[in-house]
Amino acid sequence: MKTILITGSTDGIGKLTALKLAKEGHEVYVHGRSKAKVDSVIAEIKNASNNENIKGFVADFSDLSAVKQLAAQIKNEVSSLDILINNAGIFKTPLEKTKDGLDIRMAVNYIAPYILTESIVPVLEKGANTRIVNLSSAAQSTVKKGILTGVVTINASDAYAQSKLALTMWSFHFAKQHPNMTTIAVNPGSLLNTKMAKEAYGQHWSPAEKGVDILYDLAMSEANKNESGKYYDNDKGSFSNAHPDAYDEAKIQTLLEITSSLV
Repeated sequence: MKTILITGSTDGIGKLTALKLAKEGHEVYVHGRSKAKVDSVIAEIKNASNNENIKGFVADFSDLSAVKQLAAQIKNEVSSLDILINNAGIFKTPLEKTKDGLDIRMAVNYIAPYILTESIVPVLEKGANTRIVNLSSAAQSTVKKGILTGVVTINASDAYAQSKLALTMWSFHFAKQHPNMTTIAVNPGSLLNTKMAKEAYGQHWSPAEKGVDILYDLAMSEANKNESGKYYDNDKGSFSNAHPDAYDEAKIQTLLEITSSLV
């Protein structure tokens, strides 16, 4: 039995992956920003899986102080984590900026998982064959300092693509810093049948299960345990190259320096 945390798991592929793992008898922590929604998903998954080992955490990832509180809570309440799936993400939203003045996509899609993961390293290090799966995207574009710091405002899709490249760059760096864990970035599939794709594009190309299956495989399958520091592109169905910036040490260093100044 593994102990697993999936962020952003009150709907979409996060929730479906949590259910799949719960049905196998693992201890699963779901996460969302609404307590009512988290409680209702815990009850739903317990009922559907006959697994009582389902718990939850509540934190709004657009609020970095809430992410830090969540990390502290995890360190307090969870002795070890075998799998962390950084799935929480945002695209279209009525608010462009967080209360800290950051682009909301950059905060939720990159800075929040960065803070959470880096803060709970001691818990992850106690896991057995620990794996971290970071949800990237086919959309990746060069991270501009002004977008990262929130000084400049751009359209949702550009900000989203920058946030996903930032996450991928950090994912590769984290994999090198922690060779005792397996860290993989993944594009789970373009335009899966999820709320996010419907809100953003009003359509989908593939069923949500396509994303669930790859998250499950990257987190659980023996075949992927030695693939740390890589990027899996589920549109191609294979490990692939991410954006060139993800392999540029100088750009990664600059990204991490600015990020640490923001958190």
